[in-house]
Amino acid sequence: MSCDHSVMPTPTTWSTRAETSADIPAVREITLAAFETAQEADLLDALRADPSWIDGLSVVATTPDGTVTGHALLTRCHLDDIPALCLGPCSVSPAHQRTGAGSAAIRAALSAAGDHGEHFVVVLGHPSYYPRFGFTRASGFGIRLSVEVPDDALMALSLDGHPVPGGLVHYAAPFGI
Repeated sequence: MSCDHSVMPTPTTWSTRAETSADIPAVREITLAAFETAQEADLLDALRADPSWIDGLSVVATTPDGTVTGHALLTRCHLDDIPALCLGPCSVSPAHQRTGAGSAAIRAALSAAGDHGEHFVVVLGHPSYYPRFGFTRASGFGIRLSVEVPDDALMALSLDGHPVPGGLVHYAAPFGI
């Protein structure tokens, strides 16, 4: 997806905070703009109504004037029967992609998860993007999905140094896997 970086100057730092109900329309708009279909935006809406939702783990990144430009979500999943978190969907408005807004939202969400006493996070995503946050190939821990995905696309992270357990990832129902 191409980006017009001339729309707004790139801030050197992003503000992040937990999503509020007032942010929901902006987050949906960003998610719709960041992806080719409405699938991720619809998933986000379904997750908000699902028991996997954890208050404080949906994080937005904002410009200095308070405009929501990025979003990262962590919801409950399980590695076999061990509680963990799933990162995604994550999105950034096209005008702010490659400016650090997404990284700021993800780092803030992971920090909030650690503050909540969470231990493990899995992500199914781009293998060259998520290692910057400490994610490594999940298969190295014996983590697997019930569907076929590229081995390097499924990654896991320990938030606190606990050994990452192996097992089958059980996503929240709205994910459909």
